[in-house]
Amino acid sequence: MKKYLVIGNPINHSLSPLIHNYWIKKHGLEDSAYEKRRVEKKDLKNIIKEIKNNEIVGVNVTVPYKKLIIPFLDELDSVAEATQSVNTLYKKNDKIIGYNTDEAGFGLTIDKLYPNKDTKIKSLKDKNIFILGAGGVTSSIVSALQRRGAKITLSNRTLKKAEELKKSFPGIKVLDWGKKPHTCNLVVNTTSIGLKKDEKININFTGYDKNVLFYDLIYNPKETNFLREARLNGNKTINGEMMFLNQAKYAFNIWTSILPEIDDGLIKHLEQ
Repeated sequence: MKKYLVIGNPINHSLSPLIHNYWIKKHGLEDSAYEKRRVEKKDLKNIIKEIKNNEIVGVNVTVPYKKLIIPFLDELDSVAEATQSVNTLYKKNDKIIGYNTDEAGFGLTIDKLYPNKDTKIKSLKDKNIFILGAGGVTSSIVSALQRRGAKITLSNRTLKKAEELKKSFPGIKVLDWGKKPHTCNLVVNTTSIGLKKDEKININFTGYDKNVLFYDLIYNPKETNFLREARLNGNKTINGEMMFLNQAKYAFNIWTSILPEIDDGLIKHLEQ
């Protein structure tokens, strides 16, 4: 049996097994199964050992281990190297390689939200993006946005982490937590605040133009308090489901060489 995992802490919210087991069944991979496992930081070394011993074929990495897993790896792909964030593990040529499919997953999603009709390459050129958070996935979001020409302002509860991210991605403006930029087109929550239904981000939702889109990378629950307050303020909102699905299909492709479809059957499967 070929075993695949998603690891994190917390992990109960993860819908990764629903997605990957749907694709496993659809593509007739009867000898495969995908599970989720809650792990502590001390367990990361053992996860790598299991991959080396062929006990696990592939692993997805979620909060809070996307950076913490890196010291245990033999090699990083170019995006993981640039962002210092890993969400997919796979053994290739006896080396445990860390991949980043978050950037591509977010990029594909954002291109559909902001298509540029004037060029073949979709772009966010000169759009003002306000990012909340500076955790493991944030570098992937910043990288995808900078590639598309966006102007980025970032705020994090711990100012030091925001400043560290700025060193890796010159051009970012950093604001103190609780403040907001004078103008923005899109607000992206990259924090894990909202995984629990009673959690709220301490920001002021008033004063935003009604054309500002609020985007939460969290996909379960479907509407976090962040999105609910933005909606009640009259703004459009979107959750992280499509990014989640897109990053998953690229991870599945790394493991199996199959690029699966995000079809109506999968969407209905997630809604059950």
